[in-house]
Amino acid sequence: MKAYLLFIILAFSLLSCDPFNNIIENETNKDAAIYFTASDINIENNIADTLNIVTWNIKFGGGRIDFFFDCYDDRVLMTKEEVMTNMEAVVKKITNMNPDILFLQEIDIDSKRSAYVDQLQYILDNTGFNYAYYGSQWKSDYVPSDGIGRVNSGNAILSKYELSNAERIPLSLIDEQAGIVQYFYLRRNLLKADVKIGDKTIIALNTHTSAYSTDGTKINQLNEIKTEVDLIDSEGKDFILGGDFNTIPPNSAIYENFDDDKCADGSDFESQSFKEELTTMKMFIDNYQIAIPQAKYDLDNSKYFSFTSDKDGFWNRKLDYIFTNGNFVTNTGMVHQDVSTGGFNTMVLSDHAPVSVKYVLK
Repeated sequence: MKAYLLFIILAFSLLSCDPFNNIIENETNKDAAIYFTASDINIENNIADTLNIVTWNIKFGGGRIDFFFDCYDDRVLMTKEEVMTNMEAVVKKITNMNPDILFLQEIDIDSKRSAYVDQLQYILDNTGFNYAYYGSQWKSDYVPSDGIGRVNSGNAILSKYELSNAERIPLSLIDEQAGIVQYFYLRRNLLKADVKIGDKTIIALNTHTSAYSTDGTKINQLNEIKTEVDLIDSEGKDFILGGDFNTIPPNSAIYENFDDDKCADGSDFESQSFKEELTTMKMFIDNYQIAIPQAKYDLDNSKYFSFTSDKDGFWNRKLDYIFTNGNFVTNTGMVHQDVSTGGFNTMVLSDHAPVSVKYVLK
């Protein structure tokens, strides 16, 4: 205990010089977006009329292990065998969906919790993608709490087509957190890159907003994202925005007291009430096309749920979205809730289900 207190005191005294390399905002936006390529590049010469777009929070290759933040168990670390088994299944599902552009959240590239497996390079080398950009949302040489240790986890944009001009745009930090907590905590971002397909350029954006803030930080982050896509739209450029927005759509019948919440009241990871956020996503839904139209969601909320923390339950809320100022092919948006469809059980792959849609290219 004394050693831990000494560590905290030393950390406080050294925050100004960032001793654990946590402050990603010290880097420029372009430097903070890291470029990856597959080991073998294979460019399609025949460009289709549509693009298959997918967004998926893959839970850092954790599958359905009960980690401490879900309050079902107290696991923190995985073995390499566990990580590779989970990632092999993730790759099979990605290959089955065959996206042209893939937005991933919670992908680890250098973390103790996932046995230091570079999950982004693994996916690139074992799927049809050629290029990727990565923007860290949690990077530290050493996180002292819960035995987490070294971590580098974030968002990624993967593409079969050429990527360029990437930026990691920082989003608001959680103001209510104490300084030492904020220093070691996640630093959310909007990852942005140009996708060049023939003579057309589309701006791809991927994000993952705060899950547990109660001080309005998430709303600030969503407003920052909206400001960025509005600017792109005003310039007459095409964009596709995907990600884990960590809030539910309007007209959601269930918005609090979810059946998968096992964390005690007052816990840092207690499942939040979305009562005050029931109109928040309208800022995007009312202005841009959405993969799952609101009218469809209104008819049957449960068909489009994309999250649950209970591996023995079923999806119980929608947190994941894809938007565009272009056009999606009518009736192609879907949430991959499949428990056994095509031999895939997405319930065991992550606490989030993938969302896909076809985008009109020509």
